[in-house]
Amino acid sequence: MAQLQRIAIAPAQIEENLITLTKEQQHYLGRVLRLRAGDRFIAMDGQGKWWLAQLESEQAQILETLTVETELAIAITLMVALPKGNGFDEIVRYCTELGVTCIAPVLSERTLLNPSPQKLERWRRIATEAAEQSERAFVPTILEPIAFSAAMTASQATHRYICEARGDYPHLNNVVKNDSREIVIATGPEGGWTETEIENAIASGYQPVSLGRRILRAVTAPVVALTLISAIYEV
Repeated sequence: MAQLQRIAIAPAQIEENLITLTKEQQHYLGRVLRLRAGDRFIAMDGQGKWWLAQLESEQAQILETLTVETELAIAITLMVALPKGNGFDEIVRYCTELGVTCIAPVLSERTLLNPSPQKLERWRRIATEAAEQSERAFVPTILEPIAFSAAMTASQATHRYICEARGDYPHLNNVVKNDSREIVIATGPEGGWTETEIENAIASGYQPVSLGRRILRAVTAPVVALTLISAIYEV
């Protein structure tokens, strides 16, 4: 099935064994992918289900349900202080490929970006496209931007970490164990977290951790953190 094209659909598009395709999906399948009636593709609902489907003009016939085992054995919520420019686009794309479950954009003291509703729509679209490309069973949830103070109390997960480049903190590799089922990890903005933010995170139950001896860019740190965690769970 690896050679077949994949598209994400909404569960509501399925009735019995037929998928009613939107105009955008018809255009994508027919004009972009150049599929014709009778050609097969994979439909995914972004919630864990995949189907082998056959194109039939404005609809597609479901031929069979597929089993997909591409997800990590851990739910990862990534809290990212928004970087400047379009850096968050890269974070969403790469972290989706690496298996993130949920991404929460965070407005920290040093955040310069004030995202519009259109940005959120764009990030969700990027997550969907990246999930299709990387053969994910689930499309990550992209939350609306949240203030740092609210982000620190938004989750009561047992394992919560905040990445800090400066300070004598244990490496993430040395604190994450592969028996956890849920983890929250926060990465900072350009210039890093402020001392007050680190203190507030610790008071909220977050453990400061290091990602190594070098100072990483705001768009690099989330990718490194996800890579380390996924490596622990996929050995």
